[in-house]
Amino acid sequence: MQTILGANGTIGSVLAKELAIYTDKIRLVSRSPRKVNETDELFPADLSNPSIVDQAVSGSDVVYLVVGFDYKLKIWEEQWPRIMRATLDACIKYKTRLVFFDNVYSYDINSIPHMTEDSPYNPPSKKGAVRKQIAQMIMDEVKSGRLLALIARSADFYGPDNKNSMVTQMIYNNLLKGKSASWPVDKNKKHSFTFTPDAAKATALLGNTNDAYNTVWHLPTDKNSLTGSQIIELFAREMKVSSRSSVVPVWMFNIIGIFVPVMKELSEMMYQYDRDYFFDSSKFDKRFKTTSYQEGVRITVNAKS
Repeated sequence: MQTILGANGTIGSVLAKELAIYTDKIRLVSRSPRKVNETDELFPADLSNPSIVDQAVSGSDVVYLVVGFDYKLKIWEEQWPRIMRATLDACIKYKTRLVFFDNVYSYDINSIPHMTEDSPYNPPSKKGAVRKQIAQMIMDEVKSGRLLALIARSADFYGPDNKNSMVTQMIYNNLLKGKSASWPVDKNKKHSFTFTPDAAKATALLGNTNDAYNTVWHLPTDKNSLTGSQIIELFAREMKVSSRSSVVPVWMFNIIGIFVPVMKELSEMMYQYDRDYFFDSSKFDKRFKTTSYQEGVRITVNAKS
């Protein structure tokens, strides 16, 4: 049995399709899980309850923790350590391997121009501090010898069926409405994005590769990183519209945040856009073909058309 905690999210549903390559015993856990494969087992659950997490993990060979909480600092601080502790305890209890799907928030600000699996943890944001805490909880248990686990880390997302990504919200949706695409802070800086189908396929592969455990992996991401302007141009060309664009300064996120709270939550992360942001997945690229930005944008636009 392979179990996905947070099965209805951006990665969870795509991951379920990929896991079907390896097993026909897949358990989907969320508040209202929906079948992806015919043989999927549905496990409705409130994962904020540790005893429910224990039940969800029971009988699993591998657990994939891909939960996505609301993008609010208070919720992250309250919920992430709790669900991580419950998941770790259950995995240790049932001798279940753990795959944690993570982001780059825990990395030092000076690592952003070239992030690798060895980049130091020294987050400049409060949300990053939460991510550092929960990643460290995993690796502490790995070092103790009580747990087999890996961290699968991704850059920012783009791809089909990814409604909440910055690329969808600020580029695709705006261009679709005949508006100018928007980009945070500086559209002349390079910024890596991980294609969600690649992320899911790679996560499934790692979870089913015995020698991949007890370390961190960067999920496959096109090494030919583009600037904000170039990404906007790619979308505009594929959508056959004008590539008009505007830049949203940091202070604007706080003002917009008065009316759209999530925008205020984003403001502390804008250091990732005022400099080049390169996510190096060369460690993984030796074992997996990565989708180019050109192909990924084409697939994304066609899926939404």
